[in-house]
Amino acid sequence: MRIGFDAKRAYHNNTGLGNYSRSVINALCRLYPGNEYLLYTPSTGRNRIYTHPDGADIGLPPAQWFGLLKNYWRTFGLGQRLKKDQIEVFHGLSNEIPSGLHKTGVKSVVTIHDLIFMRLPRLYQPFDRYIYEKKVRDAVVTADKIIAISKQTKDDLVELFKADEHKIRIIYQGCNPWFYRKVTEEKKSEIREKYKLPAKYLLYIGTIEERKDLLTIIRAIHENRINIPLVAVGKRTAYYSTVKRYIEKHRIDNVLFYHHIENKDLPSIYQQAEAFIYPSHYEGFGIPVLEALNSGIPVITSRGGCLEETAGNGGLFIDPGNAEQLADAIRSVTENPEVRQKLVKEGSKHALLFREERTIPELIDLYKECLR
Repeated sequence: MRIGFDAKRAYHNNTGLGNYSRSVINALCRLYPGNEYLLYTPSTGRNRIYTHPDGADIGLPPAQWFGLLKNYWRTFGLGQRLKKDQIEVFHGLSNEIPSGLHKTGVKSVVTIHDLIFMRLPRLYQPFDRYIYEKKVRDAVVTADKIIAISKQTKDDLVELFKADEHKIRIIYQGCNPWFYRKVTEEKKSEIREKYKLPAKYLLYIGTIEERKDLLTIIRAIHENRINIPLVAVGKRTAYYSTVKRYIEKHRIDNVLFYHHIENKDLPSIYQQAEAFIYPSHYEGFGIPVLEALNSGIPVITSRGGCLEETAGNGGLFIDPGNAEQLADAIRSVTENPEVRQKLVKEGSKHALLFREERTIPELIDLYKECLR
């Protein structure tokens, strides 16, 4: 097959949609090298965060699409380019496909990650919500097949967009394979020294934003006198100020923030944590939960929605925003070895459901279905 991808996020996003895009492209090239893969992007970015694998070629806009016009090319000019390049199946990896693609004869697949902008509209600017909704709605109507990365996302698509559920396939996403490997004690020691990590700590990884609710973790630890430091890794938003005010008001000194962590160091940071805590109010999937399961540590996350899908029997579940429940869960995994061992064992088993060897063949089958 000759398969094209919207690869903008792979080259420009260091987390989230970028990780998903890189993971899919890399795994396809590795497991199915007989296909031809073309990666379409307005540019490869200044920071060079992605080096595409052997077996994939880059498609860039022609010279007349310069400056900001490159982004318009991705939406309005790419359809005809795909037809010219004789692409058989185009995969929009991040909630959208080019405008008018369905009129070119090129078959299309779109991955929809979440509908957070619909479920929690107050967290978005009105214009951003309008653009996100328009792109998803157009893709849901015109794409030949839709990938939902969780049952939660599929249900949301059917409820909020009246999507044809016969077009939707749930294909879970994976995480970077480097989380599958055990880190040596020597490497752990090196990373502890590099980042001045405590000998024992609880871990949160994710954007520091209201929806992911880092403040509830800090409240649970402080109000219940849990004497274990919290390591919080993630990009800061305006919500960070709210968290910081609480910390300063209560003179809390055992929360350590890390903004610039090299991705290759994350497995060491996960594997040395007592537990991973992710009390998000809404997710499309929750990749950090899967990274934690693969790292062999207990997971505490939110009840309801997709996070129960992602964590499975490897998680302890709390009601979002409930600091008392969270404190009880922290005590369970840090003070009860039997609970801890059971979560680690079940979590490692559950994580196998999301390995590329399982999900990528499902993706290939979906491409073939489009062509049939």
